[in-house]
Amino acid sequence: MEKDEGVARARALLRGARSGALATQEEGQPFASLVTPAMAPDLSVLLWLSSLSAHTRQLAREPRCALLVQGEAAEANPQTAPRVTVTGLAERVEGEDLAPLKARWLALHPYAALYAEFADFALWRIRPQAALLVGGFAAALRLRGSALLPDPVAAQTIAEAESDICGHVNADHAEALGLIATRLLGQPEGAWRMVAVDVDGCDLVAGEGRCRLNFASPVAAPDGVRQALVAAVRQARNGEK
Repeated sequence: MEKDEGVARARALLRGARSGALATQEEGQPFASLVTPAMAPDLSVLLWLSSLSAHTRQLAREPRCALLVQGEAAEANPQTAPRVTVTGLAERVEGEDLAPLKARWLALHPYAALYAEFADFALWRIRPQAALLVGGFAAALRLRGSALLPDPVAAQTIAEAESDICGHVNADHAEALGLIATRLLGQPEGAWRMVAVDVDGCDLVAGEGRCRLNFASPVAAPDGVRQALVAAVRQARNGEK
């Protein structure tokens, strides 16, 4: 597997993940639990965690951790499923980063609004240091964090424009989003809207339905997002996948 291809596949798996297995430890004893991640614009892993959970208490004492997410298996053998394990350091998100990152996590996990304001919950972030991508049976690639993460300037540029991009597309191009969701991504008809966008793609939601459009290549500015969406609509209208 070529490195560029591996980076793209690893990012797509992470950006598209809505559940994963978090590995923590306590006094040397490993512990694994189900979590619901979302990726920050810079590809940090965001987790909305309760202080009542064992993994949260363990992260507070030992921030070294790992997260495994996986895609769909191509065959009956689960080993054919693509997956990526990220290792890094966890920290509680506070200060000026909290509001926008919490909003991003909730946009991708809207059901969590029911407990978003519970006093025992807080937003945590894992800053990736390395990753192992397994693209399928006997296809693996190790990546340093510096190779995995997007260009920081591009990530920040898109993050700053995200609200305007989503607002404009939802207000003026709802039909185009519907075409992308249904014809290109195979989703049912619905009132699809864009809830998040980053250098690698965008996330669409309709009711409880969610899907992600991965761009053909990373973008660095809002015009790149526009071009990627135009290309996606063209594919959808032409019946391409």
